[in-house]
Amino acid sequence: MKLICIGRNYVDHINELSNERPDEPVVFIKPDSAILPKEQDFYIPEFSEDVHYEVEVLVKIKKVGKHISKEFAHKYYDEVGLGIDFTARDLQSKLKSKGLPWEKAKGFDGAAVVGKWLPKDKFDDLDDLNFALSKNGGTVQNGNTSLMLWKIDEIIAYVSTYFMLKKGDIIFTGTPAGVGKVSPNDYLVGTLEGEQLFDINVK
Repeated sequence: MKLICIGRNYVDHINELSNERPDEPVVFIKPDSAILPKEQDFYIPEFSEDVHYEVEVLVKIKKVGKHISKEFAHKYYDEVGLGIDFTARDLQSKLKSKGLPWEKAKGFDGAAVVGKWLPKDKFDDLDDLNFALSKNGGTVQNGNTSLMLWKIDEIIAYVSTYFMLKKGDIIFTGTPAGVGKVSPNDYLVGTLEGEQLFDINVK
């Protein structure tokens, strides 16, 4: 399985990082080794002094598909969830400034938190999901999927043009504004429509 991530999918987040608004989805891949094992703490890697949290709604692909049309994209997933795309921002900035790929800043071990999965039928409208991340008891990110530049089914259709989707693949759909640095002893909690789907201790 692979982790397919969408960057710059919320306007406020684009603005806070002073990035250009893209004309089409920004796609990057994390290896499956980036998934933080269940019940394990997140350890800040020694190669970075500025690791950021980015909370995101996740989608788990349930069957093989390629060149999927938007109208049929809903048939390729039954579960949604919440996770964190940890980013070594200092390393990413250094690599981007040299025009180099920045997988090292996004795909390092433990850089992908995958929380509990919920059946999509639990929700009335996947394009109107509230989600949030709190750090040490205070909310740091608040988002709603209605604010996505590209909605879930559009993302699946777009990505499947380039990559065959396989059962178990996970799509990270982008992060809203409010990203920030994690420090040792931080405690992060992610909620989707008020239900806690993960909690992480930072070391």
